[in-house]
Amino acid sequence: MSHDHGHSHGHSHGHPHEGEPAWKHDGVRVVAANQLDVNTAQTPGMNRAAAINFARVGAQKLWAGTVTIHADAKTGAHHHGHLESVIYVVRGRARMRWGEKLEFTAEAGPGDFIYVPPYVPHQEINASATETLECVLCRSDGEAVAVNLDIEPVEKPESVLWVDPTHPHGGI
Repeated sequence: MSHDHGHSHGHSHGHPHEGEPAWKHDGVRVVAANQLDVNTAQTPGMNRAAAINFARVGAQKLWAGTVTIHADAKTGAHHHGHLESVIYVVRGRARMRWGEKLEFTAEAGPGDFIYVPPYVPHQEINASATETLECVLCRSDGEAVAVNLDIEPVEKPESVLWVDPTHPHGGI
């Protein structure tokens, strides 16, 4: 039995395109920059666009996309339910506030990663008055969840040192 013709013999297990190689249509997927889907959960003050989710590529355990926050803008307070979130700052300066009254704050710049645990009330703030904040966002589920909260922020936020591998002793 020869397998050098590039097509499968017999049943194509889970591959709806009979006679085509396995993985051709359900292997690696590229979602081009201009194909992101803005029809996803939104929070006031930011533009989210989905690249990788269940609806688009069948992702079971991940959501990924971009976030843009305009100069001098801040989002409403929100959390993402049971989802874990990772934010990678591409351009601009991010200030995160979190806590029951958004009393804690830390900042991140290009190349920095931000981790947001499940159910933590938080707010993304563009710390620059002139530059757009652009981020890549990944979440631990294929569906987007955003729960907008009605929180009165405290007047004087408490600054928290930003501790990560590049700032092992902390840095604002």
